[in-house]
Amino acid sequence: MTSPAVAAVDWGTSSFRLWLLDAAGAVLAERRSSEGMLTAGAEGFAPILERHLAAVGAPPDLPVVVCGMAGARQGWVEAPYVTLPAGIDGILAGAVPVGGQARDIRILPGLAQRNADAPEVMRGEETQLAGVLPLVASGRHVVCMPGTHSKWVETADGVITGFRTWLTGELFSVLSKQSILRHSLGEDAVPPLPDTPAFVAACGEALAAGGDIGPSLFRIRAATLLQGRSPADAAATLSGLLIGAEIASARRIIALPAERVTLVASGALGSLYAAALKRAGCAVLQADADEAVRTGLFEAARRLGWTRPTSENTVP
Repeated sequence: MTSPAVAAVDWGTSSFRLWLLDAAGAVLAERRSSEGMLTAGAEGFAPILERHLAAVGAPPDLPVVVCGMAGARQGWVEAPYVTLPAGIDGILAGAVPVGGQARDIRILPGLAQRNADAPEVMRGEETQLAGVLPLVASGRHVVCMPGTHSKWVETADGVITGFRTWLTGELFSVLSKQSILRHSLGEDAVPPLPDTPAFVAACGEALAAGGDIGPSLFRIRAATLLQGRSPADAAATLSGLLIGAEIASARRIIALPAERVTLVASGALGSLYAAALKRAGCAVLQADADEAVRTGLFEAARRLGWTRPTSENTVP
C-alpha cells in the first residue's frame, strides 16, 4: 500500500475539499464539506483541517498545501497576491507558511492585475492554471474558468498576462433567489441540459445581441404569466442568457483565438459552457476543474520538495 506524501486542500468561500496524495500524485483518500472560509472563520481553520486529516488517517507530520480563500485577508493567513505578469513558478514560490502548527502547512497566493483601468484579483483559479500548464505552455492561449465568478485568463508561453472576471454564477443566484424572477424559477432551480431548447434559444439570443440581455430578463417573468412557461424552462432561459452574455462580452473584450478556448470546468456547468462556446464558434479543449486544482496543488508540493520518492513511500 502506498503511504501519503502530502495533503492537498482547496478551501473556498463556502466549500472545503481535501485530497490525500501519494508521492506520484495518486489520490489515496478524499474529503468534501461545506466548511468554507465563512464557516472556518468562526470555528477556526486549524480544527477543521485537523478533523478532516484525522478522518483520512493522515500522519501528524504530513505536510499540507492549501489554495483558495484560506489565504484571503479574511482567511487563515493572508497570502499576498502575486502581480501580473506572472509565471507558474513565481506563483508557487509565493506559498506562505502557517505559523504555530505542529505540521508544515503552506498557503498559495492569489493573483492580482493592478491595471488602473482594469483591476482584478483571483484566489484558487491560479492553482487550476498550474494544473493545466502543459496545455498552455507555449504560444498564446485563452482559458475560461466558469464558476460563481467566472475567470477568463490570457497566457503567453506559460506566463499569465491578464484576466477578467464575470459574475455570472453570482448573478444567476441573485436573480433566481432575490429578484422578481424567483417567482418564475421556483425554489430549486437545477442546471439544464446543454440541448434543452430554452437554454439553446436563450444562449443564441444573448450571443446575437452581443451580450445585451437587459431587455430579455423580464421576459422570463412575462412568459410565465402569459404563456405558462415552466420553472425548468425559466431556469434554462436565465442560464442561457447569462452564459451567452458572458461569452459574447468576453469575445468582444478579449481576442479569442481561432484555434481553441481552453475550458477548465466540471460537471453540468462544464457541459453548458462547452455547448455555449461551440455555439459561439469557438473550438473547445476541456479540462476537469477538480483534477486541475488537485494537479496544481500537487505541483506546488513537488516544488516544495514534499513528493520526492523515498524508501518510506511504500509499506508492505
